[in-house]
Amino acid sequence: MNKSELIDAVHAETQLSKADVKKALESFLKQTAEALKKRDKLTLVGFGSFSTVTRKERMGRNPQTRQEMKIEAKTVVKFKPGAELNKDVQ
Repeated sequence: MNKSELIDAVHAETQLSKADVKKALESFLKQTAEALKKRDKLTLVGFGSFSTVTRKERMGRNPQTRQEMKIEAKTVVKFKPGAELNKDVQ
């Protein structure tokens, strides 16, 4: 499912206008990104939690040349599904 299909599905279920659904979804995505940028944790009870983790600098290997290379440290987003979401997916 892509973003436009999600907007259509929410519109069909809620009877809100597609424009309103799109605004709400874009606002949610923006607020989520801003919270994660500040290293805050976002928890949606029953759905899951978004958080950030900092990966340490490490040595890796280029698979084509087999030459060792340094992989820089970076911050990545982590998602942990909630119990209800896990139950619904099974």
